[in-house]
Amino acid sequence: MSAAARGPPLAQEDLLLAAAYVYDAQYNRNIPFETSPQAVRLYYLYNHWTMQATTYFFIFVDLFLAVFEDPAVYPLPFLATSLVEVLCLLVFFGRLVHFAKVTPRNVFWKDTKNICIMMAILVTLIDLIIYGALKISNINSIRWSRFLRPIFLINFAESRQIRRVFRSIRNTLPEITYVFLLFMFSVLMFSLMALKLFGDRNLRTVEGSPYFTNYLEIVFDLYVLVTTANSPDVMMPAFDFSWWYSLFFITYVVINTYLFMSVFLAVVYNNYRKHLKNEIRKLAYMKRHKMIEAFNILKVKEGTEFVVKEAQWKQLVKQVAPDISTSHRELLLRVSDEEQKGYVDKKSFVRLADLLNIQVIAMRIQTHPLEHWMPRVYNSAVSLFIRSMVQHKGFVWTYDVIILINAVFIALDEENPLISYAEWVFLSLYILEILLKVYTYEPRAFFAKTQFWNWFDTSIIIAALIATILNASLKSASQYNSQQVLDIVFILRVLRLIRIVDSIQRFRVIMNTLINIVPTMLTFGGLALVVYYMFAIVGMELFQGKIQFFSRNSTAHHALECGNPALKDSLFARAKYCKNNFNDITSSFIVLMELTVVNQWHVLANGFALVTHQAAKLYFVAFHVVVVIMIINILIAFILEAFFVEYSLEKSEVETAIERKIQELGVGIQEEELRDGKLIDNMETNENDLGGEGITKKKSQGLMFKIASTRYRTVDALLQRMFEAEILPEDDGPSVDEILNLSPADVYPKNPTFDSTA
Repeated sequence: MSAAARGPPLAQEDLLLAAAYVYDAQYNRNIPFETSPQAVRLYYLYNHWTMQATTYFFIFVDLFLAVFEDPAVYPLPFLATSLVEVLCLLVFFGRLVHFAKVTPRNVFWKDTKNICIMMAILVTLIDLIIYGALKISNINSIRWSRFLRPIFLINFAESRQIRRVFRSIRNTLPEITYVFLLFMFSVLMFSLMALKLFGDRNLRTVEGSPYFTNYLEIVFDLYVLVTTANSPDVMMPAFDFSWWYSLFFITYVVINTYLFMSVFLAVVYNNYRKHLKNEIRKLAYMKRHKMIEAFNILKVKEGTEFVVKEAQWKQLVKQVAPDISTSHRELLLRVSDEEQKGYVDKKSFVRLADLLNIQVIAMRIQTHPLEHWMPRVYNSAVSLFIRSMVQHKGFVWTYDVIILINAVFIALDEENPLISYAEWVFLSLYILEILLKVYTYEPRAFFAKTQFWNWFDTSIIIAALIATILNASLKSASQYNSQQVLDIVFILRVLRLIRIVDSIQRFRVIMNTLINIVPTMLTFGGLALVVYYMFAIVGMELFQGKIQFFSRNSTAHHALECGNPALKDSLFARAKYCKNNFNDITSSFIVLMELTVVNQWHVLANGFALVTHQAAKLYFVAFHVVVVIMIINILIAFILEAFFVEYSLEKSEVETAIERKIQELGVGIQEEELRDGKLIDNMETNENDLGGEGITKKKSQGLMFKIASTRYRTVDALLQRMFEAEILPEDDGPSVDEILNLSPADVYPKNPTFDSTA
C-alpha cells in the first residue's frame, strides 16, 4: 500500500467517534450523544447487546410480577414481589443515569421519555410504600401504579419501534375522532328511532325481557350490532312482529357496519401511511447526517476534494464490523473505490452503512468425499446419470406426488394391514431420497446451517424410522402408542409441501411479504402487550372475584350462576362462561383476546355489567375502540403497505454495485451453481479467512461471493431505501433540528415522489 493510500495516522478517539456515527446510521439509531472520549465509550457500552438484553429482561420481570401479585396465579408474599420490583426500578434508574451520562444535559431534560421513566419510578415507589403501610394495618387498597409498568417498555431508547406505532396512533387520533363522532351520532340517531319504533309495542326478547325500551341499552345493542356479534338475534323480535322492520336493521348495518367501518380503515390507513413515511424520511436524513459526521472526522484533502484514505476506511470498517473477513472487507473497498485510487470519496463513503447492511456470503467449492475416495466409481456413467436425475426438477416433483399420496394414506384406517405395509414403503422411499441427495450433493453443503429443509427432512425421516421400528417391535397396547407418534411424524412430513408454494412466483410474493412482516409484527406484539396489560390491570381491579369458576360436578352455592346470584338465568351463566373472568392476569388476557375476536363480546360485557354496574359496559366499549377499531386497523394498514412495497420491489443501487463488482472480479456465483451442491456457505469468518488480503482469487482457487437472499428484509428498510433514492448524492439534507421537526406537510427534497410511491 502506498503512503498516499495510508494517509496520516488516525487517533483512536476519532476512530471510535466515527464508528459510533456509522453504527447509528447502520441501525437507524437517533440518540444524540456527547462526543468526548469518555462519553463515546459510555455510548458504546450503552448500546452493547448485553446492556439492552438486561434492560429488556428486567422490564419483562417487572411486567411478569402481576402473575404473583394479588389477584395471583401463583401467590407470593408482598415482601418478595415488592423487593423484586424495587430491584427492577433500581436497574431502570441505573439505565437512565447511564443515558444521562451519554447525552447532552439540555437534550436529556427536554426528552419526554426520560421524564416519563423518572415519574413512573417515583410514583411506583410511593405506591409501594403506601400499599405496604396499609397492608401492615390490614387495610385493603389498590396497587394503582401497576397500570404504569408498560411505560418502561415504551420509553426506553431500545423500544423506538413501539414508540413509532404509538406516535402513529397519536397522529391518527385527530382525524379518526371526527369520524368516530359522526359514527356515534349515527348510532344515537338510529337508537332514538328504534326507541320510537319498538318501545311501545310490548315486544319481548328471547330471555323474556322488554325489547328496546331503555335508550342506553338500545345504544349498546346497536353498537354491538355494528360488530355483528349479536346479529341477527337483536333483530328477531322486531322481525317476528313485521318483516318491514328488517329494513331498519338492514339500513343500519349498511351505513354503520359497512360504510363507517370502511371509512375508519381508510382514515387510519391514510394517516398511518402519511406519518410512517414522514418517520422514514427522518430516518433517511438522520442516517445521511451521521454518515457525513463520520466522514468529516476522517476526511483529508486530496487535490480539490475531501476524501477518506484507504487505511482509515479499513480501520473504520474493522471497528464497525469486526466479524467480517478481510476478503469481504476488500470487496466492500472495491465497491467504494472502484478506480482503486487509494481513497474513498464522500459519495461512496455515505453509502457505507448500506454496504454493511447487505449480507455478503463467502463460499468455496468443495468436492464430494466419494470423489476423493473412489473417483472412478463416482464419475462413472451410471453415477453421473444418478446425480443428474437427482438434480432434475422431475425428482422433486416425483417426491411431492409421493408426499401427497402418503397424506391420503395417513388419513385412511391405520388398522388395515395394507396401510401399515404402505407406511413402510413410503418410509423406504423417503430414506432413499435422503441417501440419493447425500450421494449427489456435498454433505457439508447439504447439511449447512442455512439448509433448513434438509435438516427438517432428515430429522423427520429419522424420527419416523425410530418410531416405526419401535411400533413394530414392541406392539404396544397402550392408548398413547408409538403408532400415534408415527402418525404425527408423517403429518409433519407433509409440511414439506410448503416448499411447493415457494416455487410459484405469485405465491412467493405473498410468502416474502409475510416473512418481511414477521420482524415488524414483534412491534405490534409489543403494542398489544402494552394495551392488553393496561386493560388487564384495570379489569382485575374492577371485576376480580365477581365471577367464580366451579367444576362441572360442584355442589357449591350458586355454582350454576358462576358464584354470583346476579347472573341467575343470564345468557352468561347459561353459556357457562364462568371461566371468563378477571381473577388473575392470565384469565384477564384470555378474556381480552376473546374481546378482540369480537364474537359474543356483548355476552361478556352484559355478564360483568350484571355483577357490577351497567356503566361497566364502557370498559368493554373502550377496549373495542382502542384495539379493534384503531390497533387492528393500523395492523391492516401496515400489511397493505407491505404488499404494495413488495410488489414494487427492485434491487437497490448498492446491491447492484456489489453484484457488479463481484462479477467483474470473477468470483460471482450463479443460481445454478448453488444448486449443484458443491458450495459451502458461511465458511469464511474473521478467524478462518479464506481470502487473504485480496479477493482476486478466481473460481479455480475456490473463493466465491454471493449476496444473501434479499427476500428477507423489513418493510421499513424497503420504504427507507425508496425515499433515499430521491435524495441527490450531493444533498446533505436539512439540519438535525429541522429533521426532527419535519412534518408530513413539509416538502424536502424538492419535487419529492416518495409520497406517491406504492
